[in-house]
Amino acid sequence: MYKHNVHEYKSVNELINFQKNYSFTRQRIISNHQVLIEKEKNTLSDTIIQLDNSINAKRSVLEKQMLSEVQTLKNDLDNIPPGHHNIIHSLINRVSKIGLNLRIRNNKLFFNLKIAFSVRHLTKNYNQAINRHQYIVSYFEDAVMKSSLPHLNELDRKKRIIDEINNSIYGALGEQKVVKELEKLPDDHILINDFTCIFQRAIYNRQENDYIKSIQIDHILVSPSGVFLIETKNWSQRSMDNPGLFSPVQQVKRTNFVLYKILNGDIANGRFALKKHHWGKRKIPIRNVIVFIDHKPTQEFQYVKILTLNSLLSYVKYFEPCFSVRETQMIANYLLNFL
Repeated sequence: MYKHNVHEYKSVNELINFQKNYSFTRQRIISNHQVLIEKEKNTLSDTIIQLDNSINAKRSVLEKQMLSEVQTLKNDLDNIPPGHHNIIHSLINRVSKIGLNLRIRNNKLFFNLKIAFSVRHLTKNYNQAINRHQYIVSYFEDAVMKSSLPHLNELDRKKRIIDEINNSIYGALGEQKVVKELEKLPDDHILINDFTCIFQRAIYNRQENDYIKSIQIDHILVSPSGVFLIETKNWSQRSMDNPGLFSPVQQVKRTNFVLYKILNGDIANGRFALKKHHWGKRKIPIRNVIVFIDHKPTQEFQYVKILTLNSLLSYVKYFEPCFSVRETQMIANYLLNFL
């Protein structure tokens, strides 16, 4: 989960609640952005009025300034003497009149352009606010979806990741339930969870024509009555009907074959010794169990017991003890050495 940057969930129940509440959470995101877009629309209405007032106020001030400048130029023009006997003075006055007339003409000609240039930043913001406001009014739902899209995409990304590990999530929840159930047994029952073993040389199962390089089982219960291989499945009916999923029956039988060779084979090789019986060499019984949490198949399978969670303890207690406390611990320790 951490490698996918999905680390706010601290337990299996939180992940399951996320899946259950996905549709509600998605709608809540959209509803929140509806409120945000509505607020933005109202804020834009106020902003448009403020910008319009600011533009008009600044335009009014600039118009007064520029009209005052033109009036000053006209006054300067009127104050130039109409004529002069001195040729040089007449020439100077003429040039001054031409310059003043030119400035007056330019001020009038570029009057609106100068004002527009001075308020250009306010006008730009005003136009953007107008366009955004009109878009929200005309396409409100589209604006909401665009606003909420990053949050929806992140929500959908998390859902895809969690859905991909959906079986693992429900499997972990089922395993927790099985562990809690088995913890009700007396202390002379030893539970090993998530037993995984990889072999350097594959073990050949002639009966199945199968080379076994590794085994994995959810739980191994070492008890005075023998060893129980327990695989937990928290599957839906759809999963049970899916032929593409690997058979848990085959999984348990493969593990049984390997453990039988490890335990009973090593007994024969003297790796550890059970108390001798005058009838002959003893063996360790290994029983295959699949516990279904919600949906249980109606079929029965050879060499594998299919149970519900409620019937697990009664099945374990059904068998008579055949090992001492010391022998039970010895078998458990031997298996733990393979982890």
